[in-house]
Order: sequence, then C-alpha cells, then structure tokens
Amino acid sequence: MLDQIHWLAAVTILGVLEQAYFFLQVIYARRLFGISPPKISGPPEFERIFRAQVNSSEYFPIFLALLWQAGLFFHQGRKGLFPGGKLGVSSCLSPTRLTPIYFSAGVLWILIAVSALGILHFFLSYYVGLNVLQLLTA
Repeated sequence: MLDQIHWLAAVTILGVLEQAYFFLQVIYARRLFGISPPKISGPPEFERIFRAQVNSSEYFPIFLALLWQAGLFFHQGRKGLFPGGKLGVSSCLSPTRLTPIYFSAGVLWILIAVSALGILHFFLSYYVGLNVLQLLTA
C-alpha cells in the first residue's frame, strides 16, 4: 500500500514545510517591525504577512483532510495526485490578492468533489457490489 500513497506523503511533507516557512516569515517580520507577541497589529506590510500565515494555517487542515481522502478513495491505482497551490506570503503582497484566494478555493472544491466520488465508488463497490469504473470502461 505504501507504493500507492508515497505521493500523498510527499505533498503532505511539502505542505508542512510551507507552513514552517510562513511561520518563519512572521517571526522575521516581527523582528523587522519590532512587534512582539501577542500583538497582531502594526504596519500594513506586517499585517499582510501575518494574515497570509493565518489564512494558510486556517485552510491547511481542510487541505490535508481532502488531499488524503481524494488520494485514498479516488486514486484507484493512478500515478498520484499533484494538488495545486494555496495562498502564500508573496501572493498577498501582490496587487491582485484575490486571484490566489479564488484559485485555492477552487482547488479545495475539486478535492471535495474527487473525495466524494471516490468514497461513493468505494461504498458502491464494497457494499452493493457495483463497480462503476468497470461499467464506465465497458
């Protein structure tokens, strides 16, 4: 089974590293602007970096749960799942800040749909004996 989920594990590790990078960016911004914890307000540049880290942290559990559900239930022996981006610190500093948010939301909706289809296929094949993939390819 490990040979089927190694891409999921790799993407999970990359996501954790991304979260650590955002956390380090907040630490650096706190030192740069002289803002000690637990304060969360300051210059707009600091607040953008801080909000990017918080937004990313809020979506990360949802992303991980959907990534693993989609990978385990929809994967069905394909070569892996390469999910797309999340809101990053650099994208929050750009003038068009809504585009990454919409992209991130789109990726989450795709993962929700793929997870639901995979779980539905599992239940139908396991409990009803109906293999939808075989019916579609026949």
